[in-house]
Amino acid sequence: MAISLIKIYNMKESIGIIGAGSIGQTVAKYFANAGYEVILSNSKAPESLSSIVKAIGGNTRAELVAEAAQADIVVLALPWSQINVIPSLTNWDNKLVIDAMNAYSPDFQPLDLGTQRSSEIIAGYVKGASLVKMFNTLYFKILAEIPESDQGNRILFFAGDDAAAKQKVSEIITTFGFAGVDIGDLFASKIQEPNQPLSGLNTLKVK
Repeated sequence: MAISLIKIYNMKESIGIIGAGSIGQTVAKYFANAGYEVILSNSKAPESLSSIVKAIGGNTRAELVAEAAQADIVVLALPWSQINVIPSLTNWDNKLVIDAMNAYSPDFQPLDLGTQRSSEIIAGYVKGASLVKMFNTLYFKILAEIPESDQGNRILFFAGDDAAAKQKVSEIITTFGFAGVDIGDLFASKIQEPNQPLSGLNTLKVK
């Protein structure tokens, strides 16, 4: 019994990634390399992701979106045009959700959200969850580069209203080799959005 309990205690959380585009695949690889169970999904059948899952490796598999939404931690990386499906995917209560999306039109033009922040809109779609805005500021090819060097660690900015959730994601990305920088609550996440100060900003925390 003691051995069984130790095994359970040492198990890492499952990671569900909804959206298998460039950002979703890049984030999936980080989690897989760190030993997490990764459930990758898109709007098509899981079989459409077979080659991607094989390339990512680790404990990664493809499932339907609804299955990915059942994971302990869910990363939203789907196109903005598909956000209306989010509320019906699962009961979001007490779940940690990472919002890696930007509000772009289908032709990749930034949308005018008025006074709202994109993550404030998403927070309304995952009611009951702890939402953290992250992984959305860097071009995916830069995000995919090795984050740690002799000079320092690449910075990932994040924002959210739940301090414990932010601490959790900060600890996770530190294991990836990044340096996390907390910029504040979801209202502050405006500066992470397209054409804002942190968008595309590639910087290091010097050692």
